[in-house]
Amino acid sequence: MSSPVISAAAPPDHATLSARIRALAAERRAVILAHNYERPEVQDVADFVGDSLGLSREAARTDAEVIVFCGVHFMAETAAILSPSKTVLLPDLNAGCSLADTITAEQLVAWKGEHPGAVVVSYVNTTAAVKAESDYCCTSGNAVEVINAIPAEQEILFLPDMFLGAHVRRSTGRDNIHVWMGECHVHAGITPQSLSRQRSAHPEAEVLVHPECGCSTNVLEAMSAGAIAPDGVHVLSTEGMIHRPEHSPSRAFIVATETGILHRLRRANPDKTFYAASDRAECMYMKMTTLPKVLRALETMEHRITVPADVAARARLALERMVAIGGRQPASAVAEDPGE
Repeated sequence: MSSPVISAAAPPDHATLSARIRALAAERRAVILAHNYERPEVQDVADFVGDSLGLSREAARTDAEVIVFCGVHFMAETAAILSPSKTVLLPDLNAGCSLADTITAEQLVAWKGEHPGAVVVSYVNTTAAVKAESDYCCTSGNAVEVINAIPAEQEILFLPDMFLGAHVRRSTGRDNIHVWMGECHVHAGITPQSLSRQRSAHPEAEVLVHPECGCSTNVLEAMSAGAIAPDGVHVLSTEGMIHRPEHSPSRAFIVATETGILHRLRRANPDKTFYAASDRAECMYMKMTTLPKVLRALETMEHRITVPADVAARARLALERMVAIGGRQPASAVAEDPGE
């Protein structure tokens, strides 16, 4: 006699999970923020989708008591720095950043010891502890502007992205910039060769480059070095990328950044075609957050991200200096691309 078949209950589908998440978010007075590179279903359940600084701006100005940050750890830290009175939750503590992990605060302190008096400029893709040891933060959109605001004779330590650092050195013509040799693991996916192949396959397509995460900084570096022809290439903030197809006569676009943003672009522009510069440009850390993890974060109020007050104060100063150079608003209202 055969044994009875015992079937496990099917896991909830995306629609069911999303409905439960939205209901619990309302109960908790929570806002859900999702980075452009998150899974499509996570983007779809969020209140706001954008890049790290744009989302931190939303976090700072929201009336919500709880912020569920669907991104990676350093982004949740930035939200906590700019929103110290709010509860910031990260659904998966393992969602780190390979670029941010290339330098620690201890390593930066040692590097500063080798170059006494040097000014430290840190890309925003760094931990709060590293920001606290920095004089300025920058985005890739305003890195050149930040460097040019520092006296030409001043020695500079730039970290941690070696591609962005090379681009800044070439663009400013300064030879007193020391660059930390760090990189994002997604860099391997987007190369001048892979972008050239896509441009050959789709010659009618415009190229959209969003440089705010490390995966695209090597495209900037290759452009400034002359390895990538600039014709038809647009370096844009997230919102610039989203709105460019709407106003462009082009019907096709090659997107040189992490592939997660294709979901938002296609949703906003359903009548146009988008190609990834490379299908390999996918961040495993961004894909760690799932709908069940978002739901669990709201149910358990974990994992809360906090930054010690002294570290937060020093890190906030570096962020505020970055924004002040562009004559922008205070750090609590940092725009997605201060160079936009």
